[in-house]
Amino acid sequence: MGDGSVRDPDHNRSVALLLSAALFWSLGGVLIKWVQWPPLAVASGRGIIAALFLAAVCGRRLRFTWSPVQLGGALAYALTTVSFVTATKLTTAANAILIQYTAPVWVALFGAWLLHEHPKRSDWAVMALVFVGMAIFLYDGLKFSGLLGNAVAIFSGMAFAALVLTMRKQKDGSPIESIILGNVLAFLIGLPWLLKAPAMPADSWVALAALGILQLGVSYLLYAKAVKHVTALEAVLIPVIEPVLNPLWVMLVLGEKPSGLALVGGAIVIGAVTWRALASLRRPAPLLPG
Repeated sequence: MGDGSVRDPDHNRSVALLLSAALFWSLGGVLIKWVQWPPLAVASGRGIIAALFLAAVCGRRLRFTWSPVQLGGALAYALTTVSFVTATKLTTAANAILIQYTAPVWVALFGAWLLHEHPKRSDWAVMALVFVGMAIFLYDGLKFSGLLGNAVAIFSGMAFAALVLTMRKQKDGSPIESIILGNVLAFLIGLPWLLKAPAMPADSWVALAALGILQLGVSYLLYAKAVKHVTALEAVLIPVIEPVLNPLWVMLVLGEKPSGLALVGGAIVIGAVTWRALASLRRPAPLLPG
């Protein structure tokens, strides 16, 4: 009947958590457009809201060890969020998000050294399909100008990869502390812009709260749970549907419609990620000693 292997329920559940985290991440585009503040003020405001939300939810379970890997994860998180906002200001949004999602390559290269998790040929094939699909999806917005912004976007991708690797390194501990510290750091980095930010209407405050609680807080709560039971490459490849879902919400809420070419590229990305997710669900459970 079956293949005789026992499936790993924790791993399967974690794949679903990764997809759920990507869904919450994808709300960022429409919510950021709604907040009438400069980008770094938004990054600061949502960072402190997310930190307070996660601290309240996790409560006494939090363990701040101040270890190098915990602090490294916090720094990587802050650099990821701040550098992505900066890249978006210096180049096109399409360039910024496409270049940032070179992160799986960095994870594949350094994950083998840091975590002893070696990518398979199928992983490289999925990465190639994802890059092709995203290039097609974002074709209309891609530009070869904005060299500085493109360089910052590359740095953002490297920071995102470092975040994934440091969170995965804490799989036997509690990686959520790195996210809380990273949000506090992002708040401090953007604080000068936050202090000069103008008054906002009520709906912008609702959007900012949703950014902190849902788009960052809930998403990384799910992500921190998932990263314990998936490989680092799975943790960065499966949520790659986020850049495709992001403009979908903008289209539904604000009426910005993607082109037919974008729909083709999006289908390729979703298809590749779905294939990778289904393949990971067939992974057998590890054998217990004894």
